[in-house]
Amino acid sequence: MIKVKSYVFHNENLFHMALTHSSYGLDNYERLEFLGDSILDFLIAKYYFQDKSYDEGELSRMRAHTVSMENLCQVFDGLGVSKYVKLGKSCKSLTDSIKCDMFEALVAAIYLDSNLQECEKFVLSNIFLDNEENLELLDSKSKLQEYAQKYNLTVSYELLDQTGQSHNPTFTIRAVMGEYSATAKSSSKQIAEKQCAQMILDKIEEKQ
Repeated sequence: MIKVKSYVFHNENLFHMALTHSSYGLDNYERLEFLGDSILDFLIAKYYFQDKSYDEGELSRMRAHTVSMENLCQVFDGLGVSKYVKLGKSCKSLTDSIKCDMFEALVAAIYLDSNLQECEKFVLSNIFLDNEENLELLDSKSKLQEYAQKYNLTVSYELLDQTGQSHNPTFTIRAVMGEYSATAKSSSKQIAEKQCAQMILDKIEEKQ
């Protein structure tokens, strides 16, 4: 029996297919990811649409934020399914992009294994549905980039190290902007970069 959080798969082949990269074999996640991407967009749009206070622009912005690679990578990591991931020799590590695709493939796998109602229950209980206040805040990387442009500076992000197994890596990222620098570690490159950016923003605020 394979259980992903509260959902138990009836057809375990669908689960394994959703976590198999194309570099490993023909029975991989690509077709499932195509379906899951559409299902996820629909379910998140439906969730936010129920609040009539949001206009079309706000709905689009919130859906885009919720299904962003950074958000879906964190959701994938929280499912605890990395040990089941199958990568071919040509694929060196479980990247953020692959994690995102595999989560979408899992959404499709659950839909095909059960129905839309069960799929919706799984998505809404596991995905991060930020409130409006949080969504109004700019991403720390965007904030730092705005600051850099204002003062004619350049922000750079460098991968210093990658450790751990290919299915569960840890990335060490260093960010530099002028006299400021910061280093952070995470299972996601994007999250580590965001953490670095926030550290630099905090340093700037302390100095002012």
